[in-house]
Formats: sequence, structure tokens, C-alpha cells
Amino acid sequence: MNQYYLIAQLPSLEIANETTALPITEERFYELCKSNLGKKAWNALTGLTLVPKRENKKSGYSFIDKWNGWEKTFRLALARARAEKLKKPFEGETGEASAELLQAVRQAVEMEDPLEAERYLTRVRLNFLETLRPGDAFSESTLFYYALKLKLILRIQQFDKGMGQNAYRKIYGSIMYGGDQEVKE
Repeated sequence: MNQYYLIAQLPSLEIANETTALPITEERFYELCKSNLGKKAWNALTGLTLVPKRENKKSGYSFIDKWNGWEKTFRLALARARAEKLKKPFEGETGEASAELLQAVRQAVEMEDPLEAERYLTRVRLNFLETLRPGDAFSESTLFYYALKLKLILRIQQFDKGMGQNAYRKIYGSIMYGGDQEVKE
């Protein structure tokens, strides 16, 4: 099976983080997978996302279903905590979040620095993903794990404090003064 060859040639993501260069691009990863996976696994892999759909549609893979279920619960808990902090009603559905997850969400919501909060939330996601890491290093689930880890690391690497501050000033300026005026520091 080509899957064994594919997994064996993938570079390790173990030391990759928000400040190190990744040993593979997402495009290259999908390029390698396309020619080495069956149709069902390929469709599941290309359907992987960090933002699962609201409805719990089964994927046919327990790994993906666990990830999607947890991420949905995580997002609902985060939305509820943010609404509570703003003293706004929360009208979304509520998932069954663990005490540990609720604590992590509360901690993120209380952070003053939005960039640090997003980094923290990404680390929470990476930690959960690690609990799903397949025991069989050559399974399709290993590829799903690898793809999600790659996506999470790429996401955290895209955060840029300067760009965020500029976007904030522009949005805030348009609210305060109308048009495209930017608020200077």
C-alpha cells in the first residue's frame, strides 16, 4: 500500500512551532497524499478543517469525528464564555464540555492580549490533538493527525502583532469617524 511509503517520507513536525520554519508546506503535503491515498481517505483528508460544520455529520473515520466533536464543543464553550464576559445572552447550543476545557476557555477569555489568547487557544487545540494521536504510525488516522497538526502550526505562524494592530486601528477608526480613517496611536 502506498500509504506506508507516504507516511515514511513525511518530515517530522515534532519540533515545529510558531517560530520555526516548517519542514513541509501544506501544498506539498496534499500533493504527496493525492497520489498515494484511496478516494475515501483522500476525500476525508481534503475535507479536514479547523472549523468543523455545525451539524455533526459522520465522516466515516472515528478520528475525524472525535476531532470535529471536540472542536465544536470547544468553540461553543468559547462563544459562551465570551458572551458572559461581555454580559450578553448566549443563544447558541451548548455542548458538554469537560471542566478542564471550560477552565482553559475561561483562562483565554480573561487574557488581556488577544494575540496571546489566540496562541494559548491554539496550544489547547494542539494538546487535545495529541490525545488523539494514533498508536498505529502507518494508519490513515496518522495522516489526519498530521494534516491537523500542520494546519494548527500554520495558523499560529500567521499571527502578526503589527498587522493585527493595524487592522484594529482601521476598524476602530471606521467605527469612530466613518470611512477609511485609521486611528493613530
